[in-house]
Amino acid sequence: MAAQKINEALEHIAKAEKYLKTGFLKWKPDYDSAATEYGKAAVAFKNAKQFDQAREACLREAEAHENNKACTFFFLCRAYEQAGMMLKEMQRLPEAVQLIEKASMMYLENGTPDTAAIALERAGKLIENVSPEKAVQLYQQAASVFENEERLRQALEMLGKASRLLVRGRRLDEAALSLQKEKSIYKEIENYPTCYKKTIAQVLVHLHRNDYVAAERCVRESYSIPGFNGSEDCAALEQLLEGYDQQDQDQVSEVCNSPLFKYMDNDYAKLGLTLVVPGGGIKKKSPNAAQDKARGPAAVGSHADEEEDEYSGGLC
Repeated sequence: MAAQKINEALEHIAKAEKYLKTGFLKWKPDYDSAATEYGKAAVAFKNAKQFDQAREACLREAEAHENNKACTFFFLCRAYEQAGMMLKEMQRLPEAVQLIEKASMMYLENGTPDTAAIALERAGKLIENVSPEKAVQLYQQAASVFENEERLRQALEMLGKASRLLVRGRRLDEAALSLQKEKSIYKEIENYPTCYKKTIAQVLVHLHRNDYVAAERCVRESYSIPGFNGSEDCAALEQLLEGYDQQDQDQVSEVCNSPLFKYMDNDYAKLGLTLVVPGGGIKKKSPNAAQDKARGPAAVGSHADEEEDEYSGGLC
């Protein structure tokens, strides 16, 4: 089956090259027909799992489209995107992302922003585990495109992915800004309950940044969101800030272990579970105390008597 597909692909390439040849009676190459044949060759190579040859056929298709002045720009962009997907199959992810990103910029120039944003999201997914920093950039670009097109729900989905990656990478200053952007859009579309959840995430990020003032300001500003004041989210955050301010680790842990916090997105739930109050952690017992506990009450009494005897004659 693979050999049959490879032969089929080679036939299409031979046809494409024939269309590109010029002669005494044919002064101009037929770029349109050549592009079509290269596209068919790419599909056949892909089906035969010959991904490098499929990539090369996609790039030749793109080149033919570029040389064809009457070509539909969309097909040129798609050829570059397909070449990127072939690189993805070969696990050459940075190169794949580079081509898909190029295609997305061309989609934008061609006046198809939705397709451009989808391509950026696809590139972000490809590179997320290899280069989270690049994935964040791609998701933010996609969010910007969707926002410009007033497709706010899709923009929020991209921003949410970027925020979680920033938290995972401990880029907390950037995460705080990204979450604020999310919250502003959720407020704009009047999705107030999600605004409450984003406030919780913001507060956790600020406290991990050791910025209590920013965390407190975040809650105070959220009182303007309809329904926030008096919600369980608000009450929990007030209790959390009180415990943090009072250096009460037990109170902070109790709030962060509540279902309201534990069932957030995993990255934010981890922030809650790892939040430590400065000066409010469990104090380490002294070595003597640990030894006394091992010896038992009698040993403790004996130790106390020894200290008494040492000074029984007075300090002189």
